[in-house]
Amino acid sequence: MKPRHKRFAIIVGGLAALGIAATLVLNAFQSNLVFFFTPTQVSKGEAPKDRTFRIGGLVKEGSLQRTDITARFVVTDTAKEIPVSYTGILPDIFSEGKGVVAQGSLGADGQFTATEVLAKHDENYMPPEAKAAVDQAHEASKTLKQ
Repeated sequence: MKPRHKRFAIIVGGLAALGIAATLVLNAFQSNLVFFFTPTQVSKGEAPKDRTFRIGGLVKEGSLQRTDITARFVVTDTAKEIPVSYTGILPDIFSEGKGVVAQGSLGADGQFTATEVLAKHDENYMPPEAKAAVDQAHEASKTLKQ
């Protein structure tokens, strides 16, 4: 094999390896990508039915029901409500009327089954997406009342 052919083969092999590596990285990234939706967006059908996503808002007052290690509660953005079921230990700071982000999937019956629940950290913290969704819902409800 001539030196020119060897260089060409090395370049083609390197480009093929780079292409395979890029494909694997992008595939892993896409499968781990989780989007955030508000209860209003979920009720409008904007959330994926076959993928994991996050839902955020406030835990509705009086909606928390616990049986053994399963908790059922309602997440609201003050405009729409989505029932959530979570089996596991809730964070210590989880409570009604406080901000929450739950990760999981939506069932055919409209029940969100969470695999992970995150609660707000202190009185001044709420995930930016959840805060924006709650503020937007408050503005929309004020507009409707007027």
